[in-house]
Amino acid sequence: MKKIIFATGNAGKMKEIREIMNGSGYEVLSMKEAGISADIAEDGTTFEENALIKAAAVCAASGEIALADDSGLEVDYLDKAPGIYSARFLGEDTSYDIKNQYILDKLAGVCGQERSARFVCAIAAVFPDGRRETRTATIEGIIADRPAGENGFGYDPIFYVPEYGCTTAELTMEQKNRISHRAKALNRMKEEVLCVQ
Repeated sequence: MKKIIFATGNAGKMKEIREIMNGSGYEVLSMKEAGISADIAEDGTTFEENALIKAAAVCAASGEIALADDSGLEVDYLDKAPGIYSARFLGEDTSYDIKNQYILDKLAGVCGQERSARFVCAIAAVFPDGRRETRTATIEGIIADRPAGENGFGYDPIFYVPEYGCTTAELTMEQKNRISHRAKALNRMKEEVLCVQ
């Protein structure tokens, strides 16, 4: 089976990725599973640039097709912060409980559509022959009044999806893999790029 190395060490993300890539004909490995321990500086100015930086580094280290995502939460009331700094927001080692509470506190007294937000995900693929592809997708929602749900990770407990009437942390894995920003971007990459190899 052909291999893809996904540039992440996040177990929650790998679980989602494997579900989405199921049936693609590729074995999907994390960096750790592939024996890659590169410390990659994400110094791009967009989600797409950061995803390409990570995928290119992993492809160079492994000689295999590499995928990477850069994703984050954009809160309109906060001028689209935390954006590309979502993982490093308030410090890399700061827990998401603290990050989420900070955002909720900043939006205290803010109502309705003023709480609009979106998750953005850019997926990059870099091939051993030097070819590069990116696909980007979003999911629109609002910041919830309080955290809810145990199924997600990161900002999922405070991201409310009106059409489902719950946060993304309250969705089942099956529901999330139908509608999430990562699922949409990865499915586009899988359908438009990877399955034509």
